[in-house]
Amino acid sequence: MSIPTWLRSGQAKVGVILTLIVLVVGVAGPWLAPHREAELLGQTYGAADSVAPLGYDFLGRDVLSRTLHGGFSLIWMTVTAALAAMALGTAIGMLSGYLRGRVDQIVVWWADVLLAFPNVVLILLVVSMLGRSEWLIVATVVLAFLPGVVRLARASTLEVVGQEYVEVAQLLSYPAWRILLREVLPNIASPLLVHLGTMLTWGVGILGAVSFLGYGVQAPAADWGLMINENRAGMRIQPWAVVAPVFFIAPFALGTNSFAEGLSSRKLRGRSGKGTT
Repeated sequence: MSIPTWLRSGQAKVGVILTLIVLVVGVAGPWLAPHREAELLGQTYGAADSVAPLGYDFLGRDVLSRTLHGGFSLIWMTVTAALAAMALGTAIGMLSGYLRGRVDQIVVWWADVLLAFPNVVLILLVVSMLGRSEWLIVATVVLAFLPGVVRLARASTLEVVGQEYVEVAQLLSYPAWRILLREVLPNIASPLLVHLGTMLTWGVGILGAVSFLGYGVQAPAADWGLMINENRAGMRIQPWAVVAPVFFIAPFALGTNSFAEGLSSRKLRGRSGKGTT
């Protein structure tokens, strides 16, 4: 079996490894943790021992156990928000660029309005008004990410629809959905994949910041962003309570970005200007 083109670059390999490591820890962590996430086991900011290899947090809970429990929420929310924004934004952007006219004007205006709101401010505003449900936070992140995806998909579609192979497909009276899926989408996938990696990177940072500010996952549940906020006051006494979650957030952000850039180097670029009609 031949190695995919995008996986032949060192950057992509590093991205895959980092991403998979954090994903495994985030998904399997709750089953690997030696203790329950809210179990009180030692003294406040206690040093590492045989019970807690990374020491204790501000309430005397095992830092290692809370770190293993705390990745699942951040990872599933980040991945879900990025994929949902990519799917919905790509569909809207492609339709806007293909149909043009009044539809295109409305989509562009709507995207410009949403872009006026900083992502974190928009999320905090919605969450503070409607509640702190995890699914509501994910939906708000999707809304914040949509304008960027829509504008990228629209601009890329406008470049492709003028190509001869798209015009031939239109002359042959192929339905719009077939033209968009078979002629347009494969030729705009490369920049979208790069943007997907960017959204995953942004998502980790935004959702971590929301939890850090107290608007995300609520205590006593474990979350990497929440752990940083809870234990920052004792950073000098027990640094592992803060360093451990950061140790996973940073590689995940770096890995997803590198992974997506590796994907963008596939033969999709070579397909640009080649139709499948």
